[in-house]
Amino acid sequence: MNDRSVVDLVSSMLWNSFWISLPLLLVGLVAGVLISLFQIVTSIQDPSFSAVPRLLAFFAVIILMLPWIILRLTTYTIHLLQDLPKYAR
Repeated sequence: MNDRSVVDLVSSMLWNSFWISLPLLLVGLVAGVLISLFQIVTSIQDPSFSAVPRLLAFFAVIILMLPWIILRLTTYTIHLLQDLPKYAR
């Protein structure tokens, strides 16, 4: 296994991790900003008020995106296992 193969393998792994985590990160960002704006407008500073909607948004996105995430992970794993003889050299 040469240096270029290792770089390609790690790069592919990092890009897949990025694309899988991106929907969760975006929902966390949007939910956090909206909840913070609502708390500023209404002067509600209860910590549970900010945590519960954010958790519900995360769970909703995980449930909605789970088929896509599984497809992406299985595709990556299949390609990795198909290229295993190339990496074993």
